[in-house]
Amino acid sequence: MEAICSKHLMTSLVIILASSLTLSQGAKKGSDSERPYQEASTVFIRTSCSSTTYPRLCYSSLVKHADLIQTNRVVLTGTALNVTLASAKSTSAMMSTLAKRQGLKPREVAAMKDCVEELADSVDELRRSISEMAQLTPSNFEMTMSDVETWVSAALTDESTCTDGFQETAAAGGSNVKNTVRGQILQVAQLTSNALALINQLANSHA
Repeated sequence: MEAICSKHLMTSLVIILASSLTLSQGAKKGSDSERPYQEASTVFIRTSCSSTTYPRLCYSSLVKHADLIQTNRVVLTGTALNVTLASAKSTSAMMSTLAKRQGLKPREVAAMKDCVEELADSVDELRRSISEMAQLTPSNFEMTMSDVETWVSAALTDESTCTDGFQETAAAGGSNVKNTVRGQILQVAQLTSNALALINQLANSHA
């Protein structure tokens, strides 16, 4: 079984930002001795992402954290969850701001308000999944992974409900705001779908 270490499972985005800084600094050094190790990390990420629904998005969202992930499937999954949480939070904040703008049609405002609530639930569910991952040990592996899958599946359902609401406004016409918002929501849902696929990979790897 791969090493399961809670210190590697980020419970805040601060660690992800720190890892990005480390990666940036490492790239500047560019020593030959580091390259094979970095290549192994990026190959691992690309291979893991190849079986997700949106492999390009999966790879581009995770490769910047290659130094942190290395070739650890648990850390890969935890990082994917944190990246997804960050996207959900920023999208929710953006929608809260846009909903207050003048000139929006009532249906657009209503769709955005409903979506903010759905995303709030999604953010909470993603946080719970990250918290569960931080408690992962060999002895509780199956139960914990089952809980994580449940939380992330619920988050994806909430995001899909949000997307459906904007499809209805698109059919009725509206401003360009809906296209921007819908694009952001779709990306959150795609990131969540990818994270769920990586969770399933992790669960199956220890079956």
